[in-house]
Amino acid sequence: MERQDPTVEEAATPFACCGRREALRAAGVVAIAGAGLTACGTDAGTAVDDVKDAASSAASAAQDLAKAADIPVGGGKIFADAKVVITQPTDGDFKAFSAVCTHQGCTVTGVDGGTINCSCHGSKFDIATGEVKQGPATSALPAKSVTVGADGISVS
Repeated sequence: MERQDPTVEEAATPFACCGRREALRAAGVVAIAGAGLTACGTDAGTAVDDVKDAASSAASAAQDLAKAADIPVGGGKIFADAKVVITQPTDGDFKAFSAVCTHQGCTVTGVDGGTINCSCHGSKFDIATGEVKQGPATSALPAKSVTVGADGISVS
């Protein structure tokens, strides 16, 4: 088989002035620049408003997570989809924690007897503080911010 001179192959491309790599690199630059110009063509105020609307929608959805009446005093409720557990250690005192066990990442499975319980390996966490009451977990459940409003409980 006869070997071609690489400069001849490059000259045969539609971009006779440069090789394939340079042509592809130039095409990428043009695509990125076009995307940047498109973004610049939008109204910056509108983009900021869109972000605020998305944040507001997320906050509204979080408020639908629970009603105060859904959380028993001295207990709690797990919201597996949101990976959150909300507790009410004493009347009117709401707490929230990550529902992901700090031992090996299982989702906790119950709230009973003053503890948040993980059935994967038996870890138990305090409903008021998230601190480990029984291992094998050695780290507390991370606390979340709780807001109790007229429409319900939101967690962030």
